Amino acid sequence: MPTQSQRILVTGGAGFLGSHLCERLVDARHDVICLDNFFTSQKANVSHLLERPNFELIRHDVTVPIWLEVDQIYNLACPAAPGHYQYNPIKTIKTSLSGAINVLGMAKRCGAKVLQASTSEVYGNPAVHPQPESYTGNVNPIGPRACYDEGKRAAETLFADYHRMHRTNVRIVRIFNTYGPRMHPFDGRVVSNFIRQALRGEDLTLFGDGSQTRSFCYRDDLVEGIIRMMAAPDELIGPINLGNPGEFSMLQLAQEILDLTESDSQITYRPLPPDDPQKRQPDITLARQHLDWQPSIQLREGLKATIRWFRSINFEDFRPPTPNY
Repeated sequence: MPTQSQRILVTGGAGFLGSHLCERLVDARHDVICLDNFFTSQKANVSHLLERPNFELIRHDVTVPIWLEVDQIYNLACPAAPGHYQYNPIKTIKTSLSGAINVLGMAKRCGAKVLQASTSEVYGNPAVHPQPESYTGNVNPIGPRACYDEGKRAAETLFADYHRMHRTNVRIVRIFNTYGPRMHPFDGRVVSNFIRQALRGEDLTLFGDGSQTRSFCYRDDLVEGIIRMMAAPDELIGPINLGNPGEFSMLQLAQEILDLTESDSQITYRPLPPDDPQKRQPDITLARQHLDWQPSIQLREGLKATIRWFRSINFEDFRPPTPNY
C-alpha cells in the first residue's frame, strides 16, 4: 500500500467486493470515489462510509463516460453471478467493453494506474487443471455465458493493447470464486444460495450431480491480493490469478453448509446449465512469487463468518436484482 494518499476511483464500489475494497482504501486514508449504478449492489454496503471525509459516492453507469481526476482506478463494475449477467447479456458485455474503454481513457488522460478485475471465467470449461495464467481457455463464444466470459476476455485485450500502444499503467487480476459477509443473499451464487436456503429450511438446489468443483476464496484474502497487485512494480501487468487453490465439489460445499447451519434442509438436484465449468482451481504460483500473496482463511472458517452475517440480516431488506436467482 502506498504511504502517500492517493485519489482512487473504484467502479462497482458498492458491490460485494467493491465495498470491502473501498473500506480498506478509506481506512488507509486515501481519497476514494465509489462509482456504482446499483444494478446488483446496494447503497447499504457503503452507507457506513458516507460520513467519512475521504469517501464520495457517485451513482453512475460505467458504460457512460465520466470526467474525474484520479491517481488509481480499480475497475470492478460488472454483474458477476450467472443469473444476473444472463438477465441482460447485451448490457453485460457492454459493461465489460465500454466500461474498460472509459476507465482506460481516463487512466491515459490522468496518467493513472488502472486495475482490471477479470475472472476465472476467461478459462471457460478448462481442459487444463489447475489453471495457470498461460492457459488461454476453452470458451464457447456464442453460449449463454459468453456475454460475461468473452466480455471479460475482450476487456483484458483492451488493457493489454492500451499498455502496448499508450504505455498505460495497467494491471489485470483474474478472480476466482469469492465469498464472505456482505454477499447479496439473492445474488444467485452457490455460497449465498446454499446459506440462504439452509437458514430458511428450504431444499438446497444442486445443479448436475454435485461433482463439479470450485475453489472458494474469502473476501479479506481476495481484497488483500487486489491491493498488493496495484502496489506491485509497474512492469507486473499480469494477468495474475487470485483465488484459493483449495478445491471442493458442490456436494461437499452443500454438506459443509448444512453442517455449519445445523439445518434440516435436503438437497435437490436439477439439470446442469449449458457450458457450466466442470472444474475450477487456480494455479497461484505467480501471485506467490510476485505479490508474496496466498490465502490464509480456510473454507470452514470463512463459511462460519459468512453464515454469522447471513443470520444477522433480514432477507426482506434485500431485493433480488433480477428474476434469475
